[in-house]
Amino acid sequence: MGRPRDPQVDEAILAATRELLVECGYQKTTITAIARRAKLGTAAIYRRWATRESLIEDAIFGMQDVALPEVTDDLHADLLTWTRMFLVRIAEPATRAAIPGLLSAYRSDEGVYERLVTRSEHPARAALTARVAAAFPERSGDANAAVSEAVFDLLMAATTMRGLTSGLADADAFCARTADSLALLVTVDRAEIGAR
Repeated sequence: MGRPRDPQVDEAILAATRELLVECGYQKTTITAIARRAKLGTAAIYRRWATRESLIEDAIFGMQDVALPEVTDDLHADLLTWTRMFLVRIAEPATRAAIPGLLSAYRSDEGVYERLVTRSEHPARAALTARVAAAFPERSGDANAAVSEAVFDLLMAATTMRGLTSGLADADAFCARTADSLALLVTVDRAEIGAR
């Protein structure tokens, strides 16, 4: 077994990646440029990350699982917290620089995207579904899952688009409006709509 990875080297690589994304953009944030900025050889990077995309994902989304918001007794407040959390993560300058390039990479390699979804999206979806189910115990599991899927998809789409285009400008008002809309959506019982 080899020697353990040095967390200081990991952090130097991740910091160099974030700096280059902000300063130069996605296209110029290459493994060679990152190694030069971190004052390391490219082999040190490739021992840790198999691809540039996986390194950039870890640099902008973190290497650990995302900490999800604590559940409270107030569903609207929880939705507001989720909205803020998603917006703040996407609005980071390095993330704003990386997302368009990563989306392009995901189109050509679905496996890369699936890994990210498994690591970060699935746990968040499951947590939001559990939160909605707790608020509406009278609904069937399928009904709560359907509403939660719609809420999660709209939350992701709205915060991603807003974070990429406007950053945190007018964030409080945006988050309040979005949470209001999500809270309204979560109260809709699709079975009642279908019965009309």
